[in-house]
Amino acid sequence: MNVAGDRSERSISTRTELDGYEIQVIRMMARAPNHPQVSVVLPVFNGARTIARAIRSILNQTLEAIELIVVDDGSTDDTVAVVRRMEDSRLKLRCYEHRGVVDAANAATSIASAPVIARMDADDIAYPDRLERQLDCLDRRGADVVGCQVRILDESLQESVTLARYSNWINKETLASEQIVAFRFVEFPLVNPSIMARREYFELGFRDDGMPEDYDLMLRAASHGMVFTKVAKVLLDWMDNAQRLTRTDRRYSLEAFQRCRRVHLLDGPLRGVAKVDLWGFGQAGKPWLRWLQSEGIQVRLGYDIDQRKVGQKVHGVEVQHAAQLAPADGTPLLIAVGAQGAREAIGPSLVLGDYSPGRDAWFVA
Repeated sequence: MNVAGDRSERSISTRTELDGYEIQVIRMMARAPNHPQVSVVLPVFNGARTIARAIRSILNQTLEAIELIVVDDGSTDDTVAVVRRMEDSRLKLRCYEHRGVVDAANAATSIASAPVIARMDADDIAYPDRLERQLDCLDRRGADVVGCQVRILDESLQESVTLARYSNWINKETLASEQIVAFRFVEFPLVNPSIMARREYFELGFRDDGMPEDYDLMLRAASHGMVFTKVAKVLLDWMDNAQRLTRTDRRYSLEAFQRCRRVHLLDGPLRGVAKVDLWGFGQAGKPWLRWLQSEGIQVRLGYDIDQRKVGQKVHGVEVQHAAQLAPADGTPLLIAVGAQGAREAIGPSLVLGDYSPGRDAWFVA
C-alpha cells in the first residue's frame, strides 16, 4: 500500500473497513504536527527552572494531535536552551526581544494553526487527560471557552492554605456557565493557564492597558456573548509563588482588577443605565455605592440583612431588609457582599424576585 497516496487521495472518514496497518497510518496522521486539533500556547520569560516539566506535561497528553508553541519573551536565563533540548516534532519555539506577556501571548496566537487554542504557563503542570477532556467538553456543550478545576500549590508543592477560599470559589462556586457569567465581576472565574477556547476568543487579542490582560479579555468575550463552561475535574496544578507575574506586576494589583470590573460594567450591563438597585451596605457595598453615585448613576433602592442598617439612609439611599426585595422590573441589581457563604445564601431570594443572575443581577466585589 502506498502510504503517501492514501494520505492525499482518500477520505479516511468514509472508510468502514480498516486493516491494522491502515489504523496505524491514521494514528500517525492524527499525531502529525501539521494537522493539530489543538494548539497549546506557552509564553515564557525566564522559566528555565520549571519549563521542561510544563512542556512534558503537554507533550504527554492523551490527546496527541496537538502542537505546542513556546514563545520566549527575551529570557535572560537558560529557558531557550532547555526548550531546544526537548525533541518533539509537535514543539515549536519562537524567540523575541523582551516586550512583555501581552505581546508574547498575541504572537503565540498568530502562530497557532489549530481551530482550538489552549493556554499553558511555564511553571504549571497539566494532567495527562486535560486537553482531551476539555476538547470534549467544548464540543459537547457548544461552548466557546472551557476551563477546569485546578489544584493550587505553593512553593513547597503543597496545597495553598492562603488561597483555599479562592480555590473553593474557582472549583465549586463558578462551575456552571450561568455562575461564570453572574460572578464575572467578582473575580476572574477561570484560571488563565487552564483555558481552552475556540481561536475566535484569543483573536480578540490581549490588550496592554494597565489592567489584567487575561481578565480584560474574558470580560470582553462575555460581552460578545461567548459561552463559558468548566470541566468539573482537577486537570491542572497551578503554582503560586512570590515570583509569579500576578504577584509582581502592578497590572494584577487589587486596584487594577477593580478598574477592570468597573470599566466593563460601564461598557456592558450599566451602559446607558440611569439607576440601579444595590444589595449590600457593608464594607463591600459602600465603595460601590460611592462609585455608582460618582458616575451619575442613581441608586434607587438599597438592601441589606443587617438590622442596624435597615430603615436607615446611607448617602441618601433608603436601606430595606433583603426579604423585601422587589420583583425584577428591568432595573439592574448589583450585589456587593463579601462574607463567606453570603453569595450562595442570596440565590433563593433572587429566584423569588424573578431575577436572572448574569442578565439583570450581577455579583460584584
